[in-house]
Amino acid sequence: MPHRLSALGAALSRTAVRVAISLAFTMIACSMTHANEVPRDGSPTGDALQPGCERVEARTCVEQAIQAMGGRQALAGIRTARYQTTGHTAVTEQSYRQQPFVTAYQHDQLAIDFANGRLVDVDHGTWPESDPKQFESDQTLVATPTAGVYRGSGSEGDTPCSLADLDQVGDTLALGPERLLLTAAAASELRYAPPRWLRATRHAVVEFNWHGIYVDVLLNAANHLPDAMESTRTFQDFWFAWGDVRQRIYFDNWHLVDGMVLPSNRVEARNDIVWKSTQTTDIVFNAPLDEKPFAMDDTVAEKSAHLLNWNRIFSDKARVVLAPGILLYKGSWNATLIRQDDGVLVVEAPISSSYMQGILAKAAGEFPGVPIKAVLSTSDSWPHIAGVREAVAQNLPVVALDLNLPELDRLVAAQHRLQPDSLQKAPRPPHWIVAANGLEIGHGDNRVVLYPLHGASTERQYMVYFPQHRLLYASDTLALNDDQSLYDPQLMHEVVQAVERNELQVDTVYAMHEAPMAWKDVVEKVRAASRVLSQ
Repeated sequence: MPHRLSALGAALSRTAVRVAISLAFTMIACSMTHANEVPRDGSPTGDALQPGCERVEARTCVEQAIQAMGGRQALAGIRTARYQTTGHTAVTEQSYRQQPFVTAYQHDQLAIDFANGRLVDVDHGTWPESDPKQFESDQTLVATPTAGVYRGSGSEGDTPCSLADLDQVGDTLALGPERLLLTAAAASELRYAPPRWLRATRHAVVEFNWHGIYVDVLLNAANHLPDAMESTRTFQDFWFAWGDVRQRIYFDNWHLVDGMVLPSNRVEARNDIVWKSTQTTDIVFNAPLDEKPFAMDDTVAEKSAHLLNWNRIFSDKARVVLAPGILLYKGSWNATLIRQDDGVLVVEAPISSSYMQGILAKAAGEFPGVPIKAVLSTSDSWPHIAGVREAVAQNLPVVALDLNLPELDRLVAAQHRLQPDSLQKAPRPPHWIVAANGLEIGHGDNRVVLYPLHGASTERQYMVYFPQHRLLYASDTLALNDDQSLYDPQLMHEVVQAVERNELQVDTVYAMHEAPMAWKDVVEKVRAASRVLSQ
């Protein structure tokens, strides 16, 4: 049976020592990660220290690297490129058990027009978390660094691409291996950074400013080729939650192509996690490009640059009263407020600090003068926990599974200097409430009981059960396909198992991305999915 949480203060005091130990280990781990890195102080490093570029200026060192790749004329002469690539990406943001991560796969046909700053990327992807017969998809991106679309098929029109797509296009055009050294050589602010060892080999390091991002290029001391590129930046994809992300891109598997020495393999690591690997299997330079694939609806394309990033604003337009004092705000990420006799519980802290600020402000508006008792964070998926930093900044207890605390500690400790949030501006330690074997919170009609799911795919999620209302919040397990069948039925299968194991009486269920549904209907969808899979 779950423990009763009669006083949050008592629970906090019981976890104080654990929190201190956890933070200490986090600090030690961070110091170990950076132990071999020379801190940047912004000052130039003497050219006599640069291996392979001794006693020459940074620009001369870059020109030497350009020559090693085939010469300035050859690199600058690449006007167009056609690539076929194959690769894989670690699904870091929502792998069910974190490392080792679930892997997605992609095969791309890429046409790059360097002269006009645009590209077309035809992608065939395999998404392992999808249902059988739904795991493959095709999409075509047409974009410049400032505007782009996903090409619609048949009668479907173009749709705006994401801000992350635009960033990637900009990187491809300016920081890909064909253009990286030319971009560095053209930078007004180019200097040496401290030399480094990479894979047991000495490297000179040149640093330049590209659109406000300092980019380091590691040049092999023996052959002068660029073995890697490093930067620290804020990303517009799922890595947004982690603030200042350390990026390192390795260039490898070098080949002689049209008189140039170019890498065919690109491996990207973020925060020391190997995230993505892309291998080029075919290269054609300066072949004529057909204009038709580059055409896009300019009106739609312009919208891409004005889309909201992950630092979005909470909306209360879809407000649903689930029961007296229990309010659901539907959206891409559902949030719930629960009024109890001694305060308010907030269910979920998703997507960003700004989104969480809106949820907390809404709680204050709905229940004036009533304190917030705690924030319930029910899963470990990055989009679902990004607002936890704001909860910590406002000194609110956060209820989380014991399995998720190491990840949450890292999230709270992450630096957000490039785009400071509330916690970066005023750091404070977190107050974790551990829900390891279940937890009971509150009294009366709106009492809730938390039940860890303990499934293979739901190991790091817990349910929120309202006994008096026979209502269940099922974390991130309930999602429907367009035909109203279950997306990933295994998730709800594990919820059904947990409900039966704990002998819960459920009439209605809802989740992070779905509005309330009749429990019996969901159970029937699980059974139907099982029948389909067994055929």
